[in-house]
Amino acid sequence: MRDTMRFPRPWLVLVVTVLLAGGGTVAAVAQDATPAAGGTPVAQPGAPRERLPGQYAYYPSEVAQPGGDLPGDPAVQLVKVVDGLEDPVNVDAPRDGSGRVFVVERAGRIRIVDAGGQLLPEPFLDLTNSQGANAVMYAFLEQGLLGLAFHPDFATNGLFYTNSTNLLRSGDLVTAQYKVSADDPNKADPESAIIVSSRAEPYPNHLGGDIAFGPDGYLYIGHGDGGLEGDPLDAGQDLTTHLGKMLRIDVAPAVAVALGQAEPGSVVGGKAYAIPPDNPFVQGDILINLFGLSGDEAEDAFAELHPAALPEIWAYGLRNPWQFSFDRQTGDLWIGDVGQNFWEEIDFEPAGSGGGWNYGWKFLQGAHCFPNSLEPDCPKVGVLPAAEYPHTPELNPSFGCTVIAMGVYRGQESPDLDGIHFSSDFCSGRIWGVARGDDGNWRMQELLDTALFATGAGESESGEMYLTNCFCGYAEPTGAVSRDGALWKLVAADRVPEGAETAPLEGEQPGPATPPGGAGEGIASPGAADATAIPTAAPAPVAMEAFEMGWRTADQPGPQVALTVAPGAVIDIVNVGLTGHNFDLPALGIFVDLPVGGTGQAVIPADAPPGTYDFLCNLPGHAPAGMVGTITIQEAG
Repeated sequence: MRDTMRFPRPWLVLVVTVLLAGGGTVAAVAQDATPAAGGTPVAQPGAPRERLPGQYAYYPSEVAQPGGDLPGDPAVQLVKVVDGLEDPVNVDAPRDGSGRVFVVERAGRIRIVDAGGQLLPEPFLDLTNSQGANAVMYAFLEQGLLGLAFHPDFATNGLFYTNSTNLLRSGDLVTAQYKVSADDPNKADPESAIIVSSRAEPYPNHLGGDIAFGPDGYLYIGHGDGGLEGDPLDAGQDLTTHLGKMLRIDVAPAVAVALGQAEPGSVVGGKAYAIPPDNPFVQGDILINLFGLSGDEAEDAFAELHPAALPEIWAYGLRNPWQFSFDRQTGDLWIGDVGQNFWEEIDFEPAGSGGGWNYGWKFLQGAHCFPNSLEPDCPKVGVLPAAEYPHTPELNPSFGCTVIAMGVYRGQESPDLDGIHFSSDFCSGRIWGVARGDDGNWRMQELLDTALFATGAGESESGEMYLTNCFCGYAEPTGAVSRDGALWKLVAADRVPEGAETAPLEGEQPGPATPPGGAGEGIASPGAADATAIPTAAPAPVAMEAFEMGWRTADQPGPQVALTVAPGAVIDIVNVGLTGHNFDLPALGIFVDLPVGGTGQAVIPADAPPGTYDFLCNLPGHAPAGMVGTITIQEAG
């Protein structure tokens, strides 16, 4: 996940995660790009070409941005279902007729909301015991119990799957199979665990974490690029690693053991799965006649050779696929891939694609260059997303920092929403819809602007859509969780039940919840300050945060800020990003080093002449990315 905010949220310290003001679409194909209105490159039309698995090819694509209009003018609202959850990050439901919704809590519990909308007091599964074989490590905000998927035949076999960072394996990701208790359908049997897959994780972030069964009955596992920032391992494009991939496996071996159809010893070694025979890189090392083919036939055959590629790979070129889902009606795959510092992307892969698609990371972020300094002079590698949005209002007023892909609505309660893919954002709390317009091109429209920190999503058995939120962030003490999490249901705006509690909108205080560490320390709570107020001289220190690529204060969300102070004023600065920064005001000789998590003070000299001064972070690339600001010093007295 990542970090950029529109309003002050002090307890959030990072999260990760695009566009043209006014919306529209951006096309990219294998032709020379020419500037479109607004400055975003739009490639000239070209003939589509057949995709070859793993090929570095250009594909025609339409990339929608906020500002479009969806057919039917949909309007939505979020209705609270339950609260009191601890860092909820995912939602799923079994196809068993029970009407239950299961909520994943990051620290290691799975909770049940029954068909009547009540949160059961006892968890379905509890992996918080540090002595347990599958104990969850959740010291870092992106670690923990992250994914849940029920077997397609859960109603008869009682099997389900979790995806979590394992404490005893130093944070490696473990996909495990469990069975429901024979005595209580609301309790899992913790002793039934079978390790389906264990995968090394070099850093504690960019884990992906979501898992889901596709319409083909295979288990898909979203895996991030391994972490840190900028894919330092070059994992996204490396077909020899699971990092930066969508994996696809057959859990039949683990199922056979659970049902007594195979001996437990048959799945020893952390690989209780098989490879689907139609995975795109399943061929492995093969014999080939170097001289038996010629022309295009030869080159196409050679382009398909990937003898070292992992056969589990379904798709690659992903950064951090935090949430993904399948359209239950069409079978299409939608992926929310959390971006770097500038763009968030929503990827679309139609059913029957055959897999092997390259989503471009780290050559691209969204439809744009990585690093951003190359924009727009870089090749468009791989499949461009269906939609994208930026981190800053300069690129598009509808922005955010960490995409939370919710899925395509196929429920019965709000038929006007049918077929729309919804997504939200951890930092901005906005809700967007993506669907094809009457012209067949993708359209993206902002439908709701809430004050929530969206963290995860999922569907009920009947296709109703849910979103989780919590007041959680990277500023929390190590291993801390927020107990202010909630589960919300997406409904059409005209279908809000009488007396229901709806999500607070941007600018409103989001209820009585207290963020970790308490509110009002340094940066005000969301909505607590007048967004139009101008900071004035005050004896108390001025509080400012350095986040991933910007500055912010209680009433200025950044990335640039303008401070007004008196001579002798003190500016308290904290770096809440994942990258080191500094505060440099050369005209007054002020320099403050700000390592990750560090704090510092910039003291304005008592004899500083009145006037306006520029400050910046002078590390390479930081000022051009937005880390600049001004300080106006008033006349003394």
